[in-house]
Amino acid sequence: MIRSPSVPYVAPFAVFLGFLALHSIVPLPELGDQVLRLVVMTLILFFFARPVLDFRVQEWVASVLIGVVVFAIWIGPDLLFPNYRRHWLFENSITGAARTSLSTVGQAHTGVLALRTLRAVVIVPIVEELFWRAWLMRWLIHPNFQKIPLGAYTHQSFWVVAVLFASEHGAYWDVGLLAAVIFNWWMVRTKSLGDLILAHAVANACLSAYVVGAGKWEYWL
Repeated sequence: MIRSPSVPYVAPFAVFLGFLALHSIVPLPELGDQVLRLVVMTLILFFFARPVLDFRVQEWVASVLIGVVVFAIWIGPDLLFPNYRRHWLFENSITGAARTSLSTVGQAHTGVLALRTLRAVVIVPIVEELFWRAWLMRWLIHPNFQKIPLGAYTHQSFWVVAVLFASEHGAYWDVGLLAAVIFNWWMVRTKSLGDLILAHAVANACLSAYVVGAGKWEYWL
């Protein structure tokens, strides 16, 4: 059977979105839900995405710093302007609202928090960078994306990916757009999937630590 070259990049993201849809329809016990997501996503990445994964990092220090900058951008508006996220631009029928999907019990459960953090730091950066910047940025330039090198730039591919990435983040679409611009630029600059995964992982690690340490659960939608 001939498999599309897009499958290793798209399949993990499709399953990731499927879990989000399933959770809204059939909520599972929170610990079981976290275990299931982590196990299934790990298997999907191993069996589907492994041939295209490249964790080699060219710019260690810069990629870490970029991750920290994206984290600062993510929480900055809410720190500077109380009730910023309550504006109708960020809380409406289209974007939803900045409210966590974790219950009060889940917020106090060490296992749930550890697995949610592990998923945010390890799984999500790989899944999203494979889809958004390793695949879609190239596919938008030409459907035969394998002929297009990582980090190839066109205005259309750059900004379509930025806007779609922002829309994925609901009530945080504004900072999601800024993060996408930074991540897109870093892919154009480094042409390295490994650097993007590292930068994204650092941003998510910082945000996860902030969520748990400060009790800002709303960042975990």
